[in-house]
Amino acid sequence: MNELSAIWLTAKLAGITTVALLLFATPLAWWLAHSQHRLKPAVEALTALPLVMPPTVLGFYLLLLFSPDNVFGSFWVDLTGTALSFSFNGLVIASLIYSLPFMVQPLTAAFGQIGTRPMEAAATLGASPWDAWRTTVLPMARNGYLTAAVLTFAHTVGEFGIVLMVGGNLAGETRVISIAIYESVETLDYAQAHLLSAGLLVFSFSTLLCVYYFNRQFALSLGARGSS
Repeated sequence: MNELSAIWLTAKLAGITTVALLLFATPLAWWLAHSQHRLKPAVEALTALPLVMPPTVLGFYLLLLFSPDNVFGSFWVDLTGTALSFSFNGLVIASLIYSLPFMVQPLTAAFGQIGTRPMEAAATLGASPWDAWRTTVLPMARNGYLTAAVLTFAHTVGEFGIVLMVGGNLAGETRVISIAIYESVETLDYAQAHLLSAGLLVFSFSTLLCVYYFNRQFALSLGARGSS
């Protein structure tokens, strides 16, 4: 029963993280793809930082930030009556930061390939910025969105170090699949560890297979259109 709870909590965390980052990362990725601002390299580096920073380091500083003794942590306690550290809300915020590059980078690449001409052409026909975006950029970037969403979801499912630092191991609150595997190994319950690990292995492989398959199909469809 604890394992089913961990699976549900993991899916819930990954789903919330993916949807929230889709909304937040879209304007950021568009800006990164087309801006020439002098601060762009710094923003790019900051966005990609979770790719190279050890999860435990990021988790440590987030744990300090979430502390009620800190300004942000204290504000959250005053606002909600609960602490962020060792809570599901804390895991969500940590996952948003840790999975950010997996959403931003595919979208930035997709927007960079599209360019600004479709938006400009739609604007000359009288379309509003939202209509131009919805009718031109969004359909053209659908493959980038699919890749970004799938990778973000899968990456969040596999989080361990930052989850352990920020959330600990509270059943029904912060105990996700990766933590359940770690606990199974610690208690020498290798059968359970094998079962959960095999499930994650199959899930990870299936995720990458889907991404590569749809990317290939999309490339083939573009090639067929170009030759016709």
